Amino acid sequence: MAVVVVESPAKAKTINKYLGKDYTVLASFGHVRDLPAKDGSVEPDHDFNMKWEVAADSKKHIKAITDALKDDDTLILATDPDREGEAISWHLEQALEKKLKGKTVSRVTFNAITKPAILEAMKHPRQVDAPLVEAYLARRALDYLVGFNLSPVLWRKLPGARSAGRVQSVCLRLIVEREMEIEAFRAREYWSVTATLANARGAEFTARMVSLGGRKLDKFDLATREAAEIAVQALTSRDLVVQSVEAKPAQRHPTAPFMTSTLQQEASRKFGMGAKQTMAAAQRLYEAGHITYMRTDGIDMAPEAVTQARDEIARRFGKDYVPASPRLYKNKAKNAQEAHECIRPTDMAADPDSLRLAEGDQRKLYDLIWKRTIACQMEAARLERTTAEIGSKDGQVGLRATGQVVLFDGFLKVYEEGRDDEDGDEGRLPQLLQGETTAKKAITPEQHFTQPPPRYTEATLVKRMEELGIGRPSTYASIVTTIQERGYVRKDKNRLIPEDKGRLVTIFLVNYFRKYLEYDFTADLEEQLDDVSAGSRDYKDVLAGFWRDFHAAIEETAELRITDVLEKIDEVLAPHLYPPRDDGSDPRVCPTCGEGRLNLKTARSGGAFIGCSNYPACRYTRPLSGDEGDAELSGDGKLLGHDQGDPIYLRTGRFGPYVQRGEVTADVPKPPRASLPKGWAPDAMDLDRAVSLLSLPRPIGPHPEDGALVEAGIGRFGPYVKHNTTYANLPEVDEVFTIGMNRAVEVLAAKLARGPGRGAAAQPLKVLGDHPDGGSVQVMPGRYGPYVKWDKINATLPKDIDPAAVTMEQALELVAAKAATKGKGKGTKAAKPAAKPKAKTTKATAKSKAKTGKAAD
Repeated sequence: MAVVVVESPAKAKTINKYLGKDYTVLASFGHVRDLPAKDGSVEPDHDFNMKWEVAADSKKHIKAITDALKDDDTLILATDPDREGEAISWHLEQALEKKLKGKTVSRVTFNAITKPAILEAMKHPRQVDAPLVEAYLARRALDYLVGFNLSPVLWRKLPGARSAGRVQSVCLRLIVEREMEIEAFRAREYWSVTATLANARGAEFTARMVSLGGRKLDKFDLATREAAEIAVQALTSRDLVVQSVEAKPAQRHPTAPFMTSTLQQEASRKFGMGAKQTMAAAQRLYEAGHITYMRTDGIDMAPEAVTQARDEIARRFGKDYVPASPRLYKNKAKNAQEAHECIRPTDMAADPDSLRLAEGDQRKLYDLIWKRTIACQMEAARLERTTAEIGSKDGQVGLRATGQVVLFDGFLKVYEEGRDDEDGDEGRLPQLLQGETTAKKAITPEQHFTQPPPRYTEATLVKRMEELGIGRPSTYASIVTTIQERGYVRKDKNRLIPEDKGRLVTIFLVNYFRKYLEYDFTADLEEQLDDVSAGSRDYKDVLAGFWRDFHAAIEETAELRITDVLEKIDEVLAPHLYPPRDDGSDPRVCPTCGEGRLNLKTARSGGAFIGCSNYPACRYTRPLSGDEGDAELSGDGKLLGHDQGDPIYLRTGRFGPYVQRGEVTADVPKPPRASLPKGWAPDAMDLDRAVSLLSLPRPIGPHPEDGALVEAGIGRFGPYVKHNTTYANLPEVDEVFTIGMNRAVEVLAAKLARGPGRGAAAQPLKVLGDHPDGGSVQVMPGRYGPYVKWDKINATLPKDIDPAAVTMEQALELVAAKAATKGKGKGTKAAKPAAKPKAKTTKATAKSKAKTGKAAD
């Protein structure tokens, strides 16, 4: 029997079903080799030699393949049809080199895991694609060289910074610069005037004022309320007549089927799904044989799929919805090696209901893909757009009413693409006749202010990266995820907001490594790597050209001092950190003491804040992204009142808001303080809440069994109750102040039932059933929150998912996403370098390859 190797057990199970008993299908569980996470794994002085090692977790998978090959002479590498899949096949070939002597090794690829696609692929074996592997090696080497050379510079020169990456840092720059645009934005007032009118038959419609005094109104012509009131008076005092009515036919054509970037964008718009979440769901749909390969730059569709889609449209909606000729979509893919077919269902007749997919990410995503694919081959929507010009007979005022009506819905019957803005289509206008007089029902002036550019969502960020030529289908999700995991960016209501440390890292890199954060430079390097994959450029020439200048730039920072770096960042950020004051005074003078100068300071945690140069005499601080409105809580802070003769203050420091009893004195250098718990807003703090917080831990009473004191408090890991040496977590902070003895004893007993210490076997919150590959899938309580457990994989449960409501499908997606980061690393593709395809491997001590991703994309 031939031995077939794929990446995942789920994919192996599906393929084995199609190939039958003549084949043994095994999983490599992703990459089997990686670069050790230490200096010297890539050697620029030795022709960029790369030292690979087999990951500890991968040894058992290689042994399983080796054992299977003892009785078989044929090895078929059937990993994914992209650069990363090619690299996995190459690594397997290299790692098994000694065992493959005298055996036949071939490579097959397929774009869909269906029986016809797999059987057809088996008829066309080939060798591993050397240029594609070299493109992988070049990317992996570049990411390693940047990560392991630039990150130490950050650690030494910018306390608290974690790491930098070749593409990740450029992506972070986009988010930081957008935030600075928003902060620098100054809103401008303007007004508009709309009128509710009625035709001769009493049908009402809305028209917008477009001219005044015989002159066209521009956006800011009505700049004040007074100007708007003058316009209202001009309308009120004149009769309004319909001057012209024009109806024009129009068409709306369907959008192209999905490729990777557009799928991520649409899933974010419609469902709020992140890039990583989207790709995890798509991976499982692909492995189950429901959709074609999900990492692609291409939008073309196989002819047989087009024919099947047209037949399905006619069957479901009628022949009127099928265009006369098939719709063909083409784009100029940035990398022909990643321009696979579009993302589409493998069976056009299989809608979500027929597949019986459980509710969850996979069902939502499949429904999206199926509808978009069907819609892209449907007839265009036919519309009628009507514009009516209305004005006074003297020509002094003019209004315009617009309307749109759908005459034939076409593809809109199935699908309409989401939008990043909020604009909607106009409704239908009533029948209007030229020359008829309209009645004025209401005239409304409305105040507006210009809006700053919106913060990026994951969808709009991926779209912008694609426009700039930064990243590729296989890297979008990992780039966006990495900058969040490293604490450089946080996501709030689906918008990406840079943290202080992300802002500092960006300003540092832009000032000292500007070339490598330029969008054009990064895009040009991506194109060079695409040339390598096409076989038209030598990958070591690309590495040599990059390393020569990059190494020189690293050396130039050797003499930099931390104070120099902070002064430079302070100077660059000055317009944003110290905006002009309303009274015209120096914005850098401390608002508390009036003598010190404000400047940038960093905390050991890596956070940054603005502080007074007169510290410790003056304790004024405010957040980097705050304004002087925060000064109330800085320095002496806000006096909430007095308790037992002590003043109780609400203040803010480098680690956030806190309450304090009394003052710092020689006798009391550290007065009682308590940080505000998560979810407690400073605005809502009063004296009673502050005193309650400062009084913790709160005694509940003697335990009924031994008389030892039971207390409630807030610790490093959140609210708790304590009895002797037993600590039990509480679900809510507020319960610390209300919990009674009965509830406390119950919580403590539950903790004791699980056993003491870390080694205790926690009881599952929910048992979901068996994994398709065997073993129970459970939702477990954890020190840092609930998680899904299967075998040796623990996947953190997102905060917005209730542990009691987790479905098996959601759990499998989380486990698959976690396994990908530990195995193949599909979520960290931008971090995999290599040597020549034929280069000999060098054995080294196995290390966890997950560590490598910390210093490279």
